[in-house]
Amino acid sequence: MVQATGKTEFDTFAHCESLVRDSDPDRYFATLFAPADARPYLFALFAFTLEIARVRDAVSQALAGEIRLQWWRDALTPENASGALSGDVRANPVAAALLDTIARFNLPMQPLIDLIDARVHDLYDDPITDMNHLEGYCGEVSSAPLRLGGLILSDGADARDADAAGHGGVALGMLTLMRAFPVHARRGQLMLPPITVLDEQGLTRGDVVSGRADREALAGAMGRMRDHLRRHCTAAQAALPACDPRIGPLYLPLALVPLYLERMEKPDYAPYESMIEVPRWRCLWRLWRRARTGWR
Repeated sequence: MVQATGKTEFDTFAHCESLVRDSDPDRYFATLFAPADARPYLFALFAFTLEIARVRDAVSQALAGEIRLQWWRDALTPENASGALSGDVRANPVAAALLDTIARFNLPMQPLIDLIDARVHDLYDDPITDMNHLEGYCGEVSSAPLRLGGLILSDGADARDADAAGHGGVALGMLTLMRAFPVHARRGQLMLPPITVLDEQGLTRGDVVSGRADREALAGAMGRMRDHLRRHCTAAQAALPACDPRIGPLYLPLALVPLYLERMEKPDYAPYESMIEVPRWRCLWRLWRRARTGWR
């Protein structure tokens, strides 16, 4: 089908695949283990999450970010989801591909709206207050896409993945925030550790975002985050054998969690300076190995 912009349906999905490949290579390579006919729809879903996640980076004022997020809420209206795309929405390849995916699999809209609403927090510098707040945030932005991806891979059937998605989303969401800690701290944003964890270490939000936090105290707080992340990762892996096996590719990135945590536990790890990366070959090897063995 030819879109109003002259782009074909293939072009919109190809754009989404390219966006995921460039912005989230771990998720991109994990998705390649999914069936070929499902991959375009998964890439559309993940491209949407990336578009929403980077709104803060694309604007200079919170109000501009609020306007962008409202555009996405408006795009996800019943009329657009049913295929009656306006020209403005058609012009956005991620929106066009996502709405086609929603219609194809009859995906529920509310989790997508909730994800957008959760990202409003990113536009401001209010800190995450406690672990429940952190888990709730990660659930909205990371667990929800896993549940929706499960519907795609199970062709709309119940994949029995509520526990796996809940714990897996928190683990992957926390890992993303920990890796982004230097960026967030430099711009005065505290996503983690939560205020209650900082309190335990005798730290304040001001200590962290100013770069003056005591090294040992901050290391203790980040260690607490890693322990919490590991518990969620372990719980997600334990829940996977009871799930529909078709959703396995969605959870392959969990196999990479230990690689990143190992980097954070090296003696030279400095939260403010260290950009946590793992060689691509190691990630690919771990993904391939996990795809072969699974969690059963």
